[in-house]
Amino acid sequence: MVRLSAGPSVHANYFIIMPFESYFSEETLRWVVIPLLIFVARLTDVTIGTLRLIFTARGFRQIAPVLGFFEVLIWIVAMSQIMRYADNWPSYLAWAGGFAAGNYTGLKIEERLALGNLLLRVITALPADDLMEALRARGFGVTLLGARGSQGDVSVLFTLIKRKNLPDALALVHAHNPQAFYTIEDVRHTSGNAR
Repeated sequence: MVRLSAGPSVHANYFIIMPFESYFSEETLRWVVIPLLIFVARLTDVTIGTLRLIFTARGFRQIAPVLGFFEVLIWIVAMSQIMRYADNWPSYLAWAGGFAAGNYTGLKIEERLALGNLLLRVITALPADDLMEALRARGFGVTLLGARGSQGDVSVLFTLIKRKNLPDALALVHAHNPQAFYTIEDVRHTSGNAR
């Protein structure tokens, strides 16, 4: 009778670690390579997680499940390495550092993407007609209301803008009235057209 061998056993971490074992000593692998890989994995999965939460909050819900899949997949890989090298304090530092760096990176990426809309509310005691016309000339829809503040009559301007256009709108506000009070709010949903 011929006996067939099942072949060599494959360790669960073979596909992740094995290629590195032929290039690095056990000490280098344990104290440098693995912590570096954990840091990069955590940086990546936390960045993706931060973006997923921001996209969900801004109403971009279609992309959230895709980002969530990759976030958890990367997290599982990183966690398996932490468990394999549970006695290795540089791995713990890499885990925490990757988490912190991932939060920062995710916020910076989202800031650069500048997705979504904002409501810019400007309150000014000066006449606001020039500012309103300047904003409209740049393509911003503006609504102007009269109001009464603690020190007398004021004008309140509302304009809905794309986040990427915020610096342009604020530059106009500062050029026409550097002392104007303004607030900026995220807008999740709009309906109809501004007039």
